[in-house]
Amino acid sequence: MKRREFMKGTLAGAAGVLGFPTIIPASALGADGATPPSDRLTMGCIGVGAQGSGDMRGFLQNEDLRVVAVCDVREASRQRAKGMVDAQYGDKNCAVYNDFRELLARSDIDTVSIAPGERWHALMSIEAARRGKHIHCEKSLALSVAEAKALREAIQRYKVVFQMGSQQRSSAPFRFATELVRNGRIGQLQTIAIGSAGGGRTALPLGLGFSQMPAEKPAPIPPGVDWDMWLGPSPWAPYSDLRITRTWMSIRDYALGGIGAEYGVHDVDIGQWANNSDDTTPISVEGVGDSYHDIRNTFTTYEIEYKYANGVKMLLMDLVTARKRFWQFQLGESVRGVSVGLILIGTEGWIWVSRVGMQTQPASLMRTVIGPNDIRVLRSDEHRRNFLDAIRTGQPNVSPVEVGVHDEMICQMGDIAIRMGRKLNWDPVKEVFKDDEIANRKLSRVMRSPWRIEMPGPAGPGQEKTGS
Repeated sequence: MKRREFMKGTLAGAAGVLGFPTIIPASALGADGATPPSDRLTMGCIGVGAQGSGDMRGFLQNEDLRVVAVCDVREASRQRAKGMVDAQYGDKNCAVYNDFRELLARSDIDTVSIAPGERWHALMSIEAARRGKHIHCEKSLALSVAEAKALREAIQRYKVVFQMGSQQRSSAPFRFATELVRNGRIGQLQTIAIGSAGGGRTALPLGLGFSQMPAEKPAPIPPGVDWDMWLGPSPWAPYSDLRITRTWMSIRDYALGGIGAEYGVHDVDIGQWANNSDDTTPISVEGVGDSYHDIRNTFTTYEIEYKYANGVKMLLMDLVTARKRFWQFQLGESVRGVSVGLILIGTEGWIWVSRVGMQTQPASLMRTVIGPNDIRVLRSDEHRRNFLDAIRTGQPNVSPVEVGVHDEMICQMGDIAIRMGRKLNWDPVKEVFKDDEIANRKLSRVMRSPWRIEMPGPAGPGQEKTGS
């Protein structure tokens, strides 16, 4: 029985026993335009640090959804998130959890927001899908190709709605750039050039304010931090204040650095969109790079070249390298001092687009009106709202699991190619490197015991799909 059906029966029974009419505010019935509580989706938010709390704040703005629980392995983060939720609703009802499994065990939660970092994303999302929860999951989706494929299988098996947090697909400039390319306004697309984070051994993590990267100093685990759960399926490491900051995004045990979530996957995603290749991947990859030499060990300088079956070439580069090769990456500096983004180069023009602006050649492209008979991509003006609408209507969302899995494959392919030191050929159908057993071994990672991904079987009692 669905929750709203159960609630209707409970209210009716209570009124009969008590013997007097129940006075229900008009807002509870939706008479003032508000969504009745029985029709609201419920959400639990797992991982409520910087990115996760931002996602949560966005979801809190939706009147037809209620956040009922938050989970984080840091007590300060989960209490801060609870405070935000309780302030939004004017009560103290938001539950808090340290262990995500307790939150996912609640049958009254319809959907989850997952944002603890990609070492956890696939494992948590698979368990959420098994329990019938709809999932909004931040990128990157996984730490390996094998994890990403397992996630895709789980989403398809349990038929839940899944949206990756690739918010640029809900941004008008990126959608406009994509539609210009799809409609041939720059001629035949030839090259996708991406400038991402990094650019030297002294490059620093975004937002930490370091003048130079300090040495890691192991320290006692602070009260209120579940370090074992923070590490999760990643190899054991001693706690340090530095490791638990945003620095983790450039440590290989947890992420791919600039090639991945910091920042490459964002614009790989848009390159895929513009190239109309969401359903496939490149067929070859080669690259060079150099790693950080401190606590971080992902690539800080890198130049990766992918080739698609349709002849399009994609270049994924750190920003220093990108600026040297393409002057357009300096266009954003006059706006906010940064120019992370991508250039879409065709036979008759180019488009530079980023979160800080957009320019085209010819300049007249900026005045183009995409008409009703032109090629249009799925429109989303607010990413989280698009996810909730997909749950309610059953219509596609702008960043489904198939898109995220292919984005992840591309980033992983690039990282592996640099480490292998040679060109690799990829089979987009079998999703493995061709005739290369050594490279294919790098498509998976070992998880720290007791964590493992088990390919799920049929849903059991109480694990049916929930929601509207």
